[in-house]
Amino acid sequence: MSAAQDQLEIKFRLTDGSDIGPRNFPVATSIATLKENIIAEWPREKEDGPHTVKDIKLISAGRVLENSRSVGECRSPLYDIPGGVTTMHVVVQPHETKPQTDTKQSKCACVIL
Repeated sequence: MSAAQDQLEIKFRLTDGSDIGPRNFPVATSIATLKENIIAEWPREKEDGPHTVKDIKLISAGRVLENSRSVGECRSPLYDIPGGVTTMHVVVQPHETKPQTDTKQSKCACVIL
């Protein structure tokens, strides 16, 4: 395999249409490592960025990519053109917030007679 085939140029498309990258990654790179790279390069001016790998879903060629898989395993021959840039879509899961409990909240009940 040539050095060009051992690398894949990837850009990450965010939900607002902006991109992170493109950058070259070895085909042996795991999807979890790609997500860590996204967290490290997340634009600071954007709100609600991911904090952990679990906060991110990566989608390529219509498939949600699994953390344990490698970039090479997720490559699609239909969409990945040699020498071209592969676009992966980034979806950030909303952060869980603890529901606020209001002790002054009225409690009511209905009684049907």
